[in-house]
Amino acid sequence: MTILQSRLLHQALAEVRALATLAAPLVAGLVLSTSTMLVDTAMLGPLGALPLAAVSLTTNLVIIFYAALYGLAGPVGLFAGRAYGAQDGPAIGVVARHGFVLTLLGGMGAAGLMAAVVHLMPYLGQPPEVLAVLTPYWYLIAASLVPFTVAMAGKNLLDATGRPWVSVALTAVPVVVNVALNYLLIQGRWGAPALGLVGAGVASLAAHIVGAAAIWGYVRWAPAQAGWWVRSRWSRQALWQQAREALPMTVQYFLEGAAVAVAGLLIGLFGAVAMAGNQIALSVGGTLYMLPLGMAAAVSIRVSQAIGAQEHGRVAPIGWAGLGVVSAWMGLSALLYWTAGGHIAAAFIDDPAVVVAAASVLFVFGWMQLMDGVQSVSLGALRGMLDNDWPTRVSLVAYWFISLPLAAAMGLGLGWGAPGVWAGFGVGLAFASVALVRRFLHSNRALLAEH
Repeated sequence: MTILQSRLLHQALAEVRALATLAAPLVAGLVLSTSTMLVDTAMLGPLGALPLAAVSLTTNLVIIFYAALYGLAGPVGLFAGRAYGAQDGPAIGVVARHGFVLTLLGGMGAAGLMAAVVHLMPYLGQPPEVLAVLTPYWYLIAASLVPFTVAMAGKNLLDATGRPWVSVALTAVPVVVNVALNYLLIQGRWGAPALGLVGAGVASLAAHIVGAAAIWGYVRWAPAQAGWWVRSRWSRQALWQQAREALPMTVQYFLEGAAVAVAGLLIGLFGAVAMAGNQIALSVGGTLYMLPLGMAAAVSIRVSQAIGAQEHGRVAPIGWAGLGVVSAWMGLSALLYWTAGGHIAAAFIDDPAVVVAAASVLFVFGWMQLMDGVQSVSLGALRGMLDNDWPTRVSLVAYWFISLPLAAAMGLGLGWGAPGVWAGFGVGLAFASVALVRRFLHSNRALLAEH
């Protein structure tokens, strides 16, 4: 090991604690903010495979919009992080005001599009018994995209400005509301009507509305943020600045989410049991994957703050520290999937066929999510550097020209079913992880050369 490599390793290890300190509340916030489907899966499980299949189909499509809207809200954190690094409070208020408007409009557009897509489901080969119970729940989840997106912008703002645990506390509010309303409305408790799947949808929409109101009420009127609003006026240029960075991020996350949704439709061809098992696997895998997502967000924030503070030499150690932590975590997660997948699935449902289906998908998730974790952290570092266009092209190739063709070939052509679909994705994500790590190294060298 050279002296330069030894120094980089030492700096990366020094960054681990700071990243972990920031990532811990980010992970907690992400788990809470995306827990709606996990809660619905757990609380609808006693009703059998059909409601779970309906949630699975809805999840497979709404993930497109969640992913795209996550990208749309991303620049709020990036620009707020730079302003926070430069200790410019009023600039944070400008970011907040325009981020709210941008995400509100984006959420409304996404809700309308998702509501329209349900009418295409009968033409996509999905099980008719699932479609028969799906539509009301689908519409309610579509409507929840509006408060979800606005709340995500507020969360990113607080995370990037040194208030991540406040963000966690506020993100817990809709989770509590969702659980309480699910308890009342799914099976009809304390005199409430037993609405089943529809009750879960009503609970989700109400919870997201309450959550958005709570987080933006704090952002706007808490005394700690008073300095943000002293000169926060409307500016077409400020809105365009965020929209310009949001466009490639939204497109990239849309491409990723749409590819995953197509994979979900492929799995739907294998029937309701495969869909129910896939939903359980996605819920568990998605929850454990919150650490890589949180670490990616922490890397993005730390990189943007370092650049805002003109500390460019810290960028590479931050990126390598994040990659090391995520690789270790996903390795442990893979071991858990491989050794205890059946036991995990059995905690959700007592249908043996669904348990086997879920365990087989979890077995493949280990490899796929390890590759996904590496590419997510690399993306986070590039986002912090406002390097957005090139990663979008990588996602197009990785997801649509590698992952999906291999998913169809392995799942349908080789007859491997749902595990084969996700195995194909693992290959595409391996390509993306290598390409994005190389891009991070190139962009960091360019950054150092400029300064």
